[in-house]
Amino acid sequence: MEAWERNYQQYVQILREELIPAMGCTEPIAISYGAARGRRLLGCEPEKILVEASGNIIKNVKSVVVPNTGGLKGIEAAAAAGALAGCPEKELEVISEITEEQQREIRDYLEKRPVEVQLLESEYPFDLMITLQGQGHEVKVRIAQYHTNIVYEEKDGNVLLNRKLERQDEGLTDHSILKVKDILDFAEHVNLDDVRDILKRQIDYNMAIAEEGLRNSYGANVGSVLLNLYGDEIHNRAKAKAAAGSDARMSGCELPVVINSGSGNQGITVSVPVVEYARELKVGEDKMYRALVLSNLLAIHQKTRIGRLSAYCGAVSAGSASGAAICYLEGGDYKAIAHCLVNSLAVTSGIICDGANRPAPRRSLSPLSPPCWAMRCTSGAISSRTERAL
Repeated sequence: MEAWERNYQQYVQILREELIPAMGCTEPIAISYGAARGRRLLGCEPEKILVEASGNIIKNVKSVVVPNTGGLKGIEAAAAAGALAGCPEKELEVISEITEEQQREIRDYLEKRPVEVQLLESEYPFDLMITLQGQGHEVKVRIAQYHTNIVYEEKDGNVLLNRKLERQDEGLTDHSILKVKDILDFAEHVNLDDVRDILKRQIDYNMAIAEEGLRNSYGANVGSVLLNLYGDEIHNRAKAKAAAGSDARMSGCELPVVINSGSGNQGITVSVPVVEYARELKVGEDKMYRALVLSNLLAIHQKTRIGRLSAYCGAVSAGSASGAAICYLEGGDYKAIAHCLVNSLAVTSGIICDGANRPAPRRSLSPLSPPCWAMRCTSGAISSRTERAL
């Protein structure tokens, strides 16, 4: 029996755990989620909010637009949105149903009650403690290791939840079973009915935000710049659509994204170029789904060792996985796919994550030097597909 057969259900479960919808940049949404849980425990509008966050979270939240807040940015906005209007049952879509009236309430709250932010010294790159006070009560909520992993809750000094932290992805299916050859075998043999629903959602959501990014003006408009300068050929169109989706998402677009390894930009990068190439090559829906299985699991496999939050740009590993899946669509075998993965990682290595932020308007941006995330990383990976990998 092949390794992928022994681990079949775990592979399927990994995809179900990792390919989930999120609105906006996932780090501020995690803050909103924690604040919403805290508000539920507190039972009233908080009079004071303290957000203590690890350095990587602060880097990824301080400058990004929080969706459904009318353009507000940063940690303070994310915390206030969750505490005043969040629905914790929706997890990473916690602030997806905020009304215009609630947006005004959030702005008023931030003017009257500034949210305090402090650096949290922690051994975990992803670590977050939110404290809310109101009507003589105090609650604490801690999220650690990944975006929805609530490990500690306390009210008025009484501990309600206290889960021991043991390893990077405690509570998720063991990712150490992933290997490149087994991932390819699984992608080629998986019963697509076991994964079709999550892959269809990924296609629908991520292609929708990519098209939205091209239709309207978001951030630096890197996608439309690429198309205007270099045309509609498939290699450029795949990069442009990924870039457009990323620009829209980081600029507060309210459309959801199906994430990968806790990141929306990585979710866009592993899916949008693969879908574009599959449609261009007319390989059929089943082959496209198998390529998406390959791309998603290769990205997750890389991030297992890198960690969910790192100084290393995660869109690099996602872009390399996307390039390897495109190699598969073009007929590449295991050797070609493995070499494509290694070569594309080498081409795009050294890109440092500069933190999530709303990019500058395109008038101040050279189209030859786009910001990081999906646009630059996918560009390198796609340029290293099959024929250039060997």
